Amino acid sequence: MATRRIGMGLTVGLEEKLPSGFLLTSVEKLAGYMRKNSLWPATFGLACCAIEMMAAGAGRYDLARFGMEVFRASPRQADLMIVAGRVSNKMAPVLRQIYDQMAAPKWVIAMGACASSGGMFNNYAIVQGVDHVVPVDIYLPGCPPRPEMLMDAILKLHEHIGDTKLGVNREKVIKEVEAAALAAVPTHSLPVFGSRA
Repeated sequence: MATRRIGMGLTVGLEEKLPSGFLLTSVEKLAGYMRKNSLWPATFGLACCAIEMMAAGAGRYDLARFGMEVFRASPRQADLMIVAGRVSNKMAPVLRQIYDQMAAPKWVIAMGACASSGGMFNNYAIVQGVDHVVPVDIYLPGCPPRPEMLMDAILKLHEHIGDTKLGVNREKVIKEVEAAALAAVPTHSLPVFGSRA
């Protein structure tokens, strides 16, 4: 797109694409656009996946392109929780408390095999999937997943957020989905494929 100088300001040529300077959209689309482009992640790195999460925020991968360069230390300033690593049973109440303190609307990415399903730690000390503690929007596989995979998951979350509906029933739907996720059968109680029962 060609740029041209007008007075003291610099324009990008967008005004040429819009008839008479008007842009028509719905409030729902505008809210989705603003929400998906202003995610502020909370710092919640628990194990080796946290190193890959930090690398995604560094200069080589540069999450700043998506407006996410600052990981928030306060949950009240964050709306995205990236659970990076295994969650112990002692850490689960802390995770839930931080999730409850986050600003609404809020989203969760389970980063890595340990956060998604307990990973290789199939024992009494590790929660077998963070979705038993908080509702998860995106599951990111890998041990550990690469920073490129995290950025792909964030872009998929952007699409999900952009398509989120608004309205009076939204809170009810969110509570129903969260209740269903928390009432799900734990992964360690599911049948193992390939085993003879």
